[in-house]
Amino acid sequence: MNTDSHVLYKALAARDPRFDGLFFVGVTTTGIYCRPICTARTPREANCVFFKGPQEAEQARFRPCLRCRPELAPGNAPIDDSQRIARLIVQRLEDGTISGDAGLEAIADQFELSSRQIRRIIRQELGVSPVQLLLTRRLLLAKQLLTETQLPVTDIAFASGFASLRRFNDAFRVRYGMPPTRLRRQAAHEPVVVGELEHTSTLQLAYRPPYDWEGVLRFLATRELQGVEWVTSDSYARTVRCGKSHGWIRVTQSKKNALLLEFTHGLTPVLQSVIRRTRDLFDLDARPDVIATHLSRDARLAPMVKRSPGLRVPGAFDGFELGLRAILGQQVTVKSATTVACRFAAAFGEQIATPYPELNRLTPTAARVAKASIDDVARLGIVSKRAASIIALARSESSPTPLLDNGTHHDPNELIARLAELPGIGPWTAHYIAMRALRWPDAFPNGDIAVRNNLGGVSAKEAEEMSNNWRPWRSYAVLHIWRNPPRAARAA
Repeated sequence: MNTDSHVLYKALAARDPRFDGLFFVGVTTTGIYCRPICTARTPREANCVFFKGPQEAEQARFRPCLRCRPELAPGNAPIDDSQRIARLIVQRLEDGTISGDAGLEAIADQFELSSRQIRRIIRQELGVSPVQLLLTRRLLLAKQLLTETQLPVTDIAFASGFASLRRFNDAFRVRYGMPPTRLRRQAAHEPVVVGELEHTSTLQLAYRPPYDWEGVLRFLATRELQGVEWVTSDSYARTVRCGKSHGWIRVTQSKKNALLLEFTHGLTPVLQSVIRRTRDLFDLDARPDVIATHLSRDARLAPMVKRSPGLRVPGAFDGFELGLRAILGQQVTVKSATTVACRFAAAFGEQIATPYPELNRLTPTAARVAKASIDDVARLGIVSKRAASIIALARSESSPTPLLDNGTHHDPNELIARLAELPGIGPWTAHYIAMRALRWPDAFPNGDIAVRNNLGGVSAKEAEEMSNNWRPWRSYAVLHIWRNPPRAARAA
């Protein structure tokens, strides 16, 4: 591979799933090659050889690992796109847009496959039939609601997707060997976090400490989309549109190593999707210890890492919303971009009623913006070139294969290149979108003026060369540089 082997070894040691499928490692002492998420003991760096694909590893006479099964890595399954399709189906289940055979038929049409092929892919990649997959998702959601909320069992049954309480009870007894009420009684001994309002419940979302909660809130507050988002000194709230469900969420910090997600009961049918999006937004799956240790080896970054323990790269709750913000942020200050984005949300976002006057609009949808003209967008104070870029992105996201849908793509470098092909989206915008919406930990907008200035006024090429020492965690390095410029840069 062309990528520095030392960089790939760092990703291997971290076992970050975001690198799964992007490279493979052969271990010379065993003759076996693995995925970077393999649970086997991490080999010594001197014994590792890295490959772009399984075919290269096997040509070099390495055998596939029987534990992590390299043939099932994203984008490398035996049937073309099968792992990608399986992940898309799981995401659609979480989003509530697949409920049965009709949904599977739609997925089959999207990929120009038959429903029989789709069923075979799910069986091969996930080890279960579509019916079993759907049942498992429903039962896991029900179990979580039984143990962590006070929702009535009947409401949980229907919210989890069961057609009747009898079917829910039968499925629960068969799978778990007990009625749902027994699990509820056992959970009663544990404290249950109750939502602040009558029609809400609260779940805990765990993270690895430390976590810079105040820093994340400050970042989100300066980019707050008024009407859609509401950020205070100790909480983040927003309206939510997920499939056919609407509502709002509010996130606060727990005394434990967790965030508290309060959600309206109208979002219960799509709760798995809401949880996934919230975890992405707050970067809850990061390894702060691994990332900080690596970045601290650079003399420029070490003081910044020390000043900001537990720094996270805020993601995106909605990919199109983030892409829109990135385009509006081109060559202007964060404050100016936020002002225009709020104006855009007021014009294109649908109204919604909530108990909080600060939350009164849903985020604009790509489908609605795609129907707008350049003049419709430009009259909001947006130059025509950016208006055309926004509409192009909206039309892309309204297509059957949206660029910012993590269920349909995997290779971030490919996505960055495809984003840059859209009119008005350059490398900076594409990398910023990859950093936040695609959750790519190694994005680096080398043309970012703040990054270059804070590194001492270097050129984009020089910034790129410096960043090689920070890989594969360059996205986190960028956040550190934005927040804590070096002393020399501050003096300048």
